[in-house]
Amino acid sequence: MGLSLLALIASAFGSTASAQSWPARPIRYIVPFPPGGGTDTSARLMAPTLSSELGQQVVIENRPGAGGMIGVEQAAKAAPDGYTMVQATVGQVSINPNLLRKLAFDPDKDLAPVALTGDLFNVLVVHPALPVRSVLDLVALARKRPGELNFSSSGVGVPDHLAGELFQIMTGTKMVHVPYKGGPLAMADLVAGNVQLMFATVASSIGMVKANKLRPIAITNGKRFPGMPQLPIIGEAGIPGFAVDNWTGVFVPAGTPKEIITRLNAGFTKAVGVPATRTRLLDSGIGVASSTPEQFATFIQKETAKWKKVIADANVRID
Repeated sequence: MGLSLLALIASAFGSTASAQSWPARPIRYIVPFPPGGGTDTSARLMAPTLSSELGQQVVIENRPGAGGMIGVEQAAKAAPDGYTMVQATVGQVSINPNLLRKLAFDPDKDLAPVALTGDLFNVLVVHPALPVRSVLDLVALARKRPGELNFSSSGVGVPDHLAGELFQIMTGTKMVHVPYKGGPLAMADLVAGNVQLMFATVASSIGMVKANKLRPIAITNGKRFPGMPQLPIIGEAGIPGFAVDNWTGVFVPAGTPKEIITRLNAGFTKAVGVPATRTRLLDSGIGVASSTPEQFATFIQKETAKWKKVIADANVRID
């Protein structure tokens, strides 16, 4: 038996033995955003159940920067031993690979999907002075006044920006995108009436909606938000097929043993099923989700292809 074959067998045996003894120490759970946001909230609510299921401490580690890319890169380049995972979003996995000219990692090759865990709800909101009360009202007004309506966003290439681009593509309308350095500034200018509408997160806008400073029109996601059950989704309110899901899920470095991924998936499925966790997430404007690793991988492929086309059709660029 050749030395190379012996080495291969030894390596396979070692990997299996390692997976069987896993986890033997605390697991690093990277959140690529600052504390307090939706992604961070999701991770912190799921971590205790995951720790209980695995019998090891799960340590949240916030690594913000570059729109989440720094933290995800750290996970992508970590050892594939099951001791590093990351709570990534549609932005780092499906949007940025189509938007940025240079990436320090390839999500498709360097990350392994574990589980889809949630969907941050976004809502189309308008300033009360805008004479629209439905999606079709907005479409009609935008067609009547091409290039006159402004929509704000938290930055170029983020979901609330691309929702506006998809809206224009699917309705044949023309609006002006006004990007800001973060959601709070975009929201402030909308409330002040300096822009007319925004495809904002529910979490950032619900207070202004309750105070009657903004008018909600429809949910951008593929399903209704339970906290605003009276609001239709855009896809059922006049633009069939429209859906912008601001999803989040867990990934590990590519090459992580399948047995470990399977156990992590089971742990996260259990975590999102805890009633108190589901309630607290919905209170934060986040819907829970679950999937097998294979289902998540297929979903990501479809999302990446979708945003590639939108970015190309809208000629979205980051210089």
